[in-house]
Amino acid sequence: MAEVGERLPGAPAESADRIVLHVDMDCFYAACERLREPALVGEPVVVGMGYDAGEPHGAVATASYEARAFGVESAMPISQALERLPRREEPGPAEDDASASEAGEPAADAGESDTSEDDPTGVYRPVDMDFYRSVSEEVRDILHEVADVVREVSIDEAYLDVTERTDWAVVEGFARHVKQRIAREVGVTASVGVAPNMSAAKVASDREKPDGLVVVRPGEVRAFLADLPIDDLHGVGPVTAGELREAGVETVGDLAEADADWVAERYGERGRDLRRRARGEDDRAVEPVGEPKSLSRESSLTDPTADPATKGERVGRLAASVADRARRKGALYRTIGIKLVEPPYEVHTRARSLPGPVDDPELVESVALELLEEFETTTARKLGVRVSNLSFADQAQANLETWEPGQAASRGEPTEPGDGDGVREPRAGHGWRPGRAGRPVQTTLSDFV
Repeated sequence: MAEVGERLPGAPAESADRIVLHVDMDCFYAACERLREPALVGEPVVVGMGYDAGEPHGAVATASYEARAFGVESAMPISQALERLPRREEPGPAEDDASASEAGEPAADAGESDTSEDDPTGVYRPVDMDFYRSVSEEVRDILHEVADVVREVSIDEAYLDVTERTDWAVVEGFARHVKQRIAREVGVTASVGVAPNMSAAKVASDREKPDGLVVVRPGEVRAFLADLPIDDLHGVGPVTAGELREAGVETVGDLAEADADWVAERYGERGRDLRRRARGEDDRAVEPVGEPKSLSRESSLTDPTADPATKGERVGRLAASVADRARRKGALYRTIGIKLVEPPYEVHTRARSLPGPVDDPELVESVALELLEEFETTTARKLGVRVSNLSFADQAQANLETWEPGQAASRGEPTEPGDGDGVREPRAGHGWRPGRAGRPVQTTLSDFV
């Protein structure tokens, strides 16, 4: 894997044109639910906003492609979705186990269909944003590793400027590498569009969903866009598309050829911008939106294990890596956390707050290893270390060697009771220096976002 700042092996030293990737996760909420419940793979899955199990209220946030085949679409009322795809009856744990026991068979997985293809039903789940953000963070970490500039648009979408990482001669392989890492390390699929500008990359990522990869090279953008329906142009919504069709503008190519003054008179500066995009012209640079809120490193284990030594060694390496990443970015941090994913996909997180922002790689490792102690006997399929509550302003670091005894670690809360002086002796094998003063001892739960 290429380190930050390195180019993909085989890439020429210079790129003649900007190379933009648009990474769009496929049916992201539904994909997250399948991570948690593998039995849902291949099943029609509907995730509802404002939906409660067994109720007809709320709206569709995401529908899997299997559910879309029955006409279920995003933003559709759940009541209407239920008319097109009835909800599957799912037995509770007690009922499921009892029926399986009577039959002398193991209990069926939650979500397993007991209906025929002639009587289709779907699995409905309420939105679990904390869980989706946790999965999104894993994807985001990969994107920040493979690109120097990342613009995060939403929980499941981002633009990458990879001009300094690859070249048009090998960019398809680079993009496939990004897709494969997301699928292998996170377990969800992404569609990727590659183009010389942002708007064309966005359109390209939509062309072959799901799990698509479309590369539009310099000089090909206008021809690529020309025959597409006007709705497909990035920035054209349903209302504008309807108005343009009434005026005879059916395709993106029609808008590209339309009279510039007519477009400007009707839609102002926005119209001029849409016409430029239709002609393949978009000089916007990929720019991050604000500073990152956290930095992390995660790693999947080839074989899930509960071995404390194996888990500790991996967490130690991840801690060193994330601390180095923070230092290179000039970031100070106030919170250190770990993440452990237990098979199949049960996420455990723990975090510890510090009294002020620091840059201390040794402290990151020590806190991470101590937090890991809570999961000494837990089987792990993936581990992660995160630093958050970041600060990029020039300011003095908190002096962790001069904490006052009993000083609260965060939000004025009391420190952990015990030895009374705010100093705890190191535990064997965890690398703490004996008598290290002022270690934070207030442990808080975190959603790892």
